[in-house]
Amino acid sequence: MVKDSRISGFYKLTREERVARLLELTGLDRKEAAPLTDPGQVDMSVLDHMIENVVGAMTLPLGIATNFRINGRDYLVPMAIEEPSVVAAASNAARIARPHGGFTAVDTGPLMIAQIQAVNVPTPFAAKQRVLEAKEEILALANEQDPVLVRFGGGARDVRVRVIDSAVGPMVITELIVDTRDAMGANAVNTMAEALAPTVERLTGGRVLLRILSNLADLRLVRARATFDAELLGGEEVVDGIIAAWAFAEADPYRCATHNKGIMNGIDAVVIATGNDFRAIEAGAHSYAAVGGYSSLTKYEKAPDGNLVGSIEVPMAVGLVGGATKVHPVARACVKILGVKTAAELAHVIASVGLAQNLAALRALAAEGIQKGHMALHARNVAATAGARGDMIDRVAEILVREKKINVERAREVLAELQGGGE
Repeated sequence: MVKDSRISGFYKLTREERVARLLELTGLDRKEAAPLTDPGQVDMSVLDHMIENVVGAMTLPLGIATNFRINGRDYLVPMAIEEPSVVAAASNAARIARPHGGFTAVDTGPLMIAQIQAVNVPTPFAAKQRVLEAKEEILALANEQDPVLVRFGGGARDVRVRVIDSAVGPMVITELIVDTRDAMGANAVNTMAEALAPTVERLTGGRVLLRILSNLADLRLVRARATFDAELLGGEEVVDGIIAAWAFAEADPYRCATHNKGIMNGIDAVVIATGNDFRAIEAGAHSYAAVGGYSSLTKYEKAPDGNLVGSIEVPMAVGLVGGATKVHPVARACVKILGVKTAAELAHVIASVGLAQNLAALRALAAEGIQKGHMALHARNVAATAGARGDMIDRVAEILVREKKINVERAREVLAELQGGGE
């Protein structure tokens, strides 16, 4: 646990100095940090057993977002992402929320949904009743599949049944609600659903086809909110502009797709860093946003004192038990940097980062245009693409930004001039 996530001038330090400061603040030792700070030290035999046909590894930049205070506790947040400005923007938004206590987050519990599809059911609505009448039998059978989960306080909690129309006729969908505790829960939930298939066939008189979890984890929601200081945002006009930009996303799905993508910039970066399934999180978030018509995952309001109040509500099926989170050494190091002890706490952090990232993007759009800050950081990538290395990257990027000509051709010309001794 870090006492204070505010690190003055962190971005000004060299990478080696940042690593040293991170180790000092988090208690991470050099051995634990080695795969994170030098990806070449990751044991390829570990990766070779994670997926099929392994030939190598794809390395993403991993940065640390600062200034986050969530539920009264400070966090340094690892973020794995290739897009410039995301880590800096999230850190800045967290700074703007700090004078008013940072972020407050709550969750609805770690409940996942398993779906068991029955087709060719002679009497679908009577079958629905028979399944519900056998609820206790179904729950007992499901919990026999994972006694360890039950021992830790989790397990199957409820059964619900829906009759749905489809292109191939009516289907009876039995849904098992499972408390997965600190696991994401896919394996446990799917195992239970497989075991229940014969029972569902007997009760419905139909044929069971699919039995699998749903990534629309709307029983596993996280809600986070924060008050962003109006003065630090840039004043009343900026606050009004942010609310208007959010309202545009609420009203128009074309804008909302990009708006929610900005939220996921923050969310995915933490999910990837901690070894969780970002595809599942993406699917769940956008599906949830589409219920009742595609809309924003965030809301913004102006408080009576003129400050901006932002909130987010999003499914968050992440875990600390099993999967890459336990296997991948970089994920393990990132979890230790965060210092989270439960999957719920991790979910609180991730949702807060999503809100912060969205606020930062809306502020940039409303106050100065998204390209100003984004392209300033993008200029460093362009300089590196042109062949600049070390300190020369910043020197080339500075000139590109000043000239407002951020392209590889000009970067090569500037690099040649600098290497030749000119300005």
